[in-house]
Amino acid sequence: MIRFVAWRLLAGIGVLWGAATLTFLVLHFTPGDPAEAIVGGEGAAPTPEVLAQVTAEYGLDRPWYEQYAAHLWRIVRGDFGTSYRLHTPVTQAIGEQAAATLELAVAAAVTGLVLAIVVALATAKRRRWIRGLASGSELVVASTPTFWLGIVLLTVFSFGLRLFPATGSHGFASLVLPAFSLALPIAGVLGHVLREALEEVLDEPFIVSARSRGLADVTVRVRHALRHALLPLVTMSGYWVGALLGGAVITETLFTRQGIGRLLIAAVNAKDLPVVLGVVLLSALVYVLVNLVVDLLYLAVDPRLKGAS
Repeated sequence: MIRFVAWRLLAGIGVLWGAATLTFLVLHFTPGDPAEAIVGGEGAAPTPEVLAQVTAEYGLDRPWYEQYAAHLWRIVRGDFGTSYRLHTPVTQAIGEQAAATLELAVAAAVTGLVLAIVVALATAKRRRWIRGLASGSELVVASTPTFWLGIVLLTVFSFGLRLFPATGSHGFASLVLPAFSLALPIAGVLGHVLREALEEVLDEPFIVSARSRGLADVTVRVRHALRHALLPLVTMSGYWVGALLGGAVITETLFTRQGIGRLLIAAVNAKDLPVVLGVVLLSALVYVLVNLVVDLLYLAVDPRLKGAS
């Protein structure tokens, strides 16, 4: 077990290093001057002398490999630096936006999971046309880009019916449309996987035995079949995290919500490398920890996997 965890942690460190390296290289070699963001953005119109002074002060005139080594060394020491654009510590900038993103992610995850479970329970082992309709709907929402779903929801429920606000991040009403636009693709994938697992479980002998005792169909599905069919959803926890983190960037921008996603977009546009590195490493760390927890849960659920690991 110790060796298994050690290898997983070593692999996680490799993922973090790869994410930091790729982010630095991509952002460094894209067009744009970070010095302009430092002195106030494109509208500041700084003089060439000021730009040269800022470039030298922040070490932006050094070769790329020296800048990469300096950033990597600060990260190893736990220092993510100061935002070029906001002039505040990166940890503070991310911390101020983390609560809004966490609120959106939790709401979307709960909504997607509930939708997937309800639809799968209602359609598993039903008539062919019911399963086909559910499967087709799941394929549509799972294949639809998040931003397009958001635009449709805005058009219908905000601009048309005027039931929910179009922008903002204050109050429950402003959370509904962003959460659904982020949750529907997740629910489409999870619902399909869960229904396939339920249909296999519903053919098991213990289900036949439960039905023979006179239990109602709903009781059999919820109390006996569901808990055995949820294991594939645990396997897809990494997909959940990736979809939530990636979708939050688009959703927060589309609905003009506060959050890490909008912070990341603004930082990329301004070539604010410390903030981009901080957000990317935070996302990679969450992804690594979730997958590690899932692996450990599997070992706890099925001890036979310990030998294979």
